[in-house]
Amino acid sequence: MYRFLLTPRWLGILALTLVAAAVMVLLGNWQLDRYRGRTAINERIDAGSRMTPVPLRDAVPAPTGGGGTAGPAPADEATWSRVTVTGRYDTANIVLVRGRTVDNRVGFEIVTPLVLADGTAVLVDQGWVPPAPGGALAQPQLPPVPPGEVTVVGRVHPTESGAGAVDRRDGRLETRRIAVPRLARELPYPVYGAYVLLDEQTPAADPVFQAVPIGHTNNWQNFGYVVQWWIFAVMTLFGYGWVARREARRAAGLDGPAKPLDRAAEPSPSASA
Repeated sequence: MYRFLLTPRWLGILALTLVAAAVMVLLGNWQLDRYRGRTAINERIDAGSRMTPVPLRDAVPAPTGGGGTAGPAPADEATWSRVTVTGRYDTANIVLVRGRTVDNRVGFEIVTPLVLADGTAVLVDQGWVPPAPGGALAQPQLPPVPPGEVTVVGRVHPTESGAGAVDRRDGRLETRRIAVPRLARELPYPVYGAYVLLDEQTPAADPVFQAVPIGHTNNWQNFGYVVQWWIFAVMTLFGYGWVARREARRAAGLDGPAKPLDRAAEPSPSASA
């Protein structure tokens, strides 16, 4: 019944079916890798909230280049860990990161270089502030920065992707993304390859700064895609088998059209009465 499966036409259909199913399985495996990666990020975020702060150098490699360069990025295991570092804020190079949303309000995140005793610096995201009256892009009024040494405790945040232009407006740097290598080019000292998302500081930060929340990644969305692609692969193979079986039954005459009933041969109601 199934010898037709060896014909060129059906062999071609089988090849296309197997290729399609294999591609779907690979797409499912890719989404599975993304699910595992995002799950690991969420676990590091949770672990970082419970850990005792460690010195910045223990989590992020110190920069070794000259001014205007960024150091190596931290290892994946070090991202989102809590660190502590002491230095002096460089108020001449405050960075306004525009278009940032907290509690459904658009404003600015304020990133200020913290210059360490060895002449290197780390970018510190001090928090979110609302724009000045006049629109979401109106530069905010910033509180004074604490003079002298400041001790910062915060999370190691990897540099953001999709770096845009960095402009200087009214004496302040402005950008849309916190891309450390791009921002480092505007600064006169070497910069660590990740920035610190502020948790607390001594002396205390001004209350105008609102803490930037750390959101977990949506890893379950990727898991849903895994299941979806693998189901599609199974359905593709099942569909091939169903069509082949239907063709085999048709060729064997098992699924031919039903014979019409011969009504003339049936006795009439009057005759049977």
